[in-house]
Formats: sequence, C-alpha cells, structure tokens
Amino acid sequence: MTTDITAMLWDTDPLYHAHAPELEADLASGAAETKAFRVAYLGKVASLDAAGLLEALRRYEALTELLVKPQLYAHLLFAADAGNDEHKKLSQRTAEFGNLMGRELLFFDLEIMEIPDGGFAEIVADGGLAGYRHYLESVRKFKPHTLTEREEQLLKLKNLTGAEAFTRLFDELSASFRYRMELDGEEREFTGEELLGLLHHPDATVRERAFAIFLRRHEEEGIALGAIFNTVALDHGQELELRSYRHPMEPTNLGNEIPEEVVNRLMDVSEANYGLARDYFRLKARLLGLPKLKNTDVYAPAGETDRHYTFEEARDLVLEAYGAFQPRFRDICAAFFAERRIDVLPRPGKGGGAFCMGMTPSLSPYVLLNFTGNLRDVATLAHELGHGLHFVLAQKQTMLNYHAPLPLAETASVFGEMLLTRFLLERESDPQVKIALLCAKIEDIIATTFRQNVLTRFEERMHKERKEGLLTSSRLCDLWWEENGKLYGDAVEMIEPYRWGWSYISHFIHARFYCYSYTFAELLVLSLYRKYLEDGETFIPTYVGILESGGSLSPADTVKPAGIDLADPHFWQKGYDFLAELIEELKGLVAKQ
Repeated sequence: MTTDITAMLWDTDPLYHAHAPELEADLASGAAETKAFRVAYLGKVASLDAAGLLEALRRYEALTELLVKPQLYAHLLFAADAGNDEHKKLSQRTAEFGNLMGRELLFFDLEIMEIPDGGFAEIVADGGLAGYRHYLESVRKFKPHTLTEREEQLLKLKNLTGAEAFTRLFDELSASFRYRMELDGEEREFTGEELLGLLHHPDATVRERAFAIFLRRHEEEGIALGAIFNTVALDHGQELELRSYRHPMEPTNLGNEIPEEVVNRLMDVSEANYGLARDYFRLKARLLGLPKLKNTDVYAPAGETDRHYTFEEARDLVLEAYGAFQPRFRDICAAFFAERRIDVLPRPGKGGGAFCMGMTPSLSPYVLLNFTGNLRDVATLAHELGHGLHFVLAQKQTMLNYHAPLPLAETASVFGEMLLTRFLLERESDPQVKIALLCAKIEDIIATTFRQNVLTRFEERMHKERKEGLLTSSRLCDLWWEENGKLYGDAVEMIEPYRWGWSYISHFIHARFYCYSYTFAELLVLSLYRKYLEDGETFIPTYVGILESGGSLSPADTVKPAGIDLADPHFWQKGYDFLAELIEELKGLVAKQ
C-alpha cells in the first residue's frame, strides 16, 4: 500500500466524479420517480393486498437508494472540507432536495399506519412480507404521535430553516475554529482535534493548556453556541407537544424499541457504579505521581508514556487484531485502505471527531478520522472499522432493513476495540506497556459508559429546563458542571474552562439522546465478549449473525441468539462487573512494580 498524502484522503469518485453529469441525472431521475410513486400509491396503500404491498415496498426501497446517494456524497465532501464553498452549496442543495422528496413520500408511512389492525395481521402473515414485518411494525408504532400528511409536510419543510439550519450552523462554526498555542518552544496553529489529541501528552501543563485553549475558543462564541443549543431544545420541545409525547426521551426510546423502564434501569445502574470510575481515577493519580487528577489528566499516558504510532502501524495492528478473530473480517477492513475509503489526517475545515458513514446495501461505507498518532487514535481506527464491518455484513439486507437499530449501532465498533486491546495485551511482555493498554481500555469503557450517561443526564435536564424558558449559556455551564461533578466526585478536579464542555458535543445537536446508545452498546459488548471467551470459535457465527441482521429485527430479538435478555434486571450490572475485573487486573500489575 502507498503511504503518500493522497492515500490518506478518501476517494469519492466511485460515487460520482467531480462535476459529473451522473449526479444531475440522479437528482432528475429521483424527482421523476418520486412523482410517479406518489401517483401510483397515494390513497391506495391501506387497500393493497400482500402482493401489492410487497411490490410497493420494493419500489419504495429502490427509490430511497436513488434519492439518498447524492445526499451522502455531498455530506462526505462537506465533512472533509466544510470551508469549501462548492461543497457547502452542494450539501445544502442536496439537503433541500432530500427534504422536498421526503415531503412527497410522507404519505407512504402514514398510509401504512392506517391499515386496520385485523387487515394488517392478515397481510404480514403472508410469507412474501416476512422480511418487511419488523419495518412495517416499526412504522405503525408511531401512529399515536403522527399528524396529518399536510401537517407532517409543513414540519419537514420548516426543518430546513429551523433545527436543520442551526445544526448546519453548528457544524460550519465548529469547523471554522482556529487555535494558536506554544508547544516545544514554537507557537503554531492547531485544529481542534489536534488540541484534543494533546490530552494524551505526557506533560500535564501541555494537557491543561491545550484543553483550556480549546474550551475558551468555544466560550468566545458563547452567544452563538448558546442560541444554537436553545433553538434545538426549543424545537424538540415544541415537536414533543405537537405529537403528544410525555417526556423528551420518549421519541428516541420508541424509535430504539427500548422500553422506558429498560433505559431508566441502564442509567440508574450506571450511576450506582460511578464509584468504580472514581476508584480508577485515584489509582491513575498514583500511577502519575499526582495527589489528585485534574480532568485533563484522565487520558494522560501511564506506563509506556512516549509511544507514537504511524498510521501504517495503526492500520497493521488493527487488521491483525480483526484477522486473529476472523480472517474474513480482516479482508473486509483491508478493503477500506485498498479502495481509499478512509480520510485520515486533521486539517483546517475538516469536521472533528470520527465517523463511519454507512451508505446503502449497494454502496460501500466510508470512514472519517482525525488521526494524530496516540493509542486512543489506534483504538478509534478499530472502532470506526467495526462500524464499517457492520455496514458491509448488513448489506445482505434490503434498504429498509439495512441500518441497525440505534442501540445496536455501536456493537461492532466497541467489540472491535475490545479485540484490539486483547490482541495488544497478548503480544506484550513489558508490564509497563500492559499497564498503558489496560489504562486505555478502562478509560475507554469509562468514557463510553459513565461519561455517556453524564451526557445523557445533561441533555435530559437541558430539554426539561428549556421547556420553562430560555437557558442562558451560564445555566448550561452549571448543568454541565453539576452532572460531571456527580461522576468525578472528590476523585477528580475539573478545570474552570470545562464549564464550557457541553458546547462542543455534536451529538446534542445532531441527534436527540444518541449518547445512551454508547452505554447500551458498551455493556452489551462486554457481555458478548465474555461469551466469546467462554465459547471460543463457536461464538463467531452467532456474532456474525447479529451483525448481518442489520435492522431486520428489534434489538431484543437481534441479541437473543447470544443468550442475552435485555429485560433481565441484572444484565447491565454484569458489564460493570467486567469493568471491575479489569481494574483489579490493573491493580495486580501495578502492585508488581
């Protein structure tokens, strides 16, 4: 594989060549097909027999794939360079196109909801519709909260100048931020991802200064960021009222097919185990020779303190880890590099964080990284390739069943990180390296369980308080400080600029209550991984089946073959028991020093 800079950029030409007429043709064809579909089925769906409904669903799937391709392509261009005017225009144009087509197609789901219960039961009993039963039932769950077609169209139309517009503003504003900091005797410009990467720097003063500069830059835009968060929360609150939902998380829980009591239990059990995190933080302070951690020290390197990974090293380690579990997994992941479907390095204008974009059953997924070379970045590569693996395996499903339900969306990514950690631990003999690896894994579990629980509690309070009136930026800072304080307790001192830590969390803007899915997935994966350790290779077909199912089943039915019962009141505690075992394993290594 080549290692020049071109190999570090993703290649979107397999979707469309730049300025190719195919994109314009797809937009025109999508509009024409949408009109034809509406003419063919408007007012007729509820009266279709099983064969007719099957034909309509297949036609709807093909249309959905046609419509989404230009939008996904434009999003990739915008994510890679939000400062490019052409990318901005294309992203906005395809978003408006998607919104318009979506308004024209709203009737289809609405009419599925109107099929009488008796008639629906008879229709879905037909064998030809077996593959669509879960999708149809998922649509019908929202009937009590759905408005008329005209009202739904108006809400979707207003989204362009409402929540979606503020989401776009947040993305462009965040991507425009520039930061200057002195490092190693030289002052230079950093991206936000590079500054956050310095939280892994061995020098405590560098870590604190980098995070403070990052947060202060967000504070400088406090008026804009406060307005964005308030508007998104207000928009959500108004929609809750229009649709007769009882509380802010209800639409997410309904869409996730996770009962409210299960989500509450997940969060309650997480909070009951905050002491595990504080136990680890105190141990980490001893490892670093500090009387007490600051929150800028949580990800400081312990054990081996100066290891830097090239991207080629990270690639090879991750591929080996996946290959040791299942050779086919290695081949699937290797294709991302060979086909240049990964955008690697941070740069001005590029979106922050990392993501894997699942496309459609016929289009290959893409990965965006902001790789800076620390161990956490290697784990992030394993994480995002886990998503990619999930999307590829789910391509045996059709479009309406392609995307896994949100609570399972992080399953393969978190499992991939666990595979990487154990692979690295097994090949290392140096106790200092083992300590560093265990610390990194424990910190990752804390970040994807306890921290995500903190984020969810903050988001919940934000939405509830916004219902009572405008939330000042100062109040948002207070809510953030209070919820983080419940996790850190007296084990970690938060630096003052961290009051603004809420302002850069994109999940609060992009998706309501996404964050508890990380907690869900992490604890689920710890159970799956423990089962793998118990069953060995006989577990692998069960795991592959979970990933291949995509969104064709509910979360509970998807994981049932692995012997997991999400309704078990003790299920979530088992994941935290596994975390406790890892902390004890770390204590054993530390004691031998």
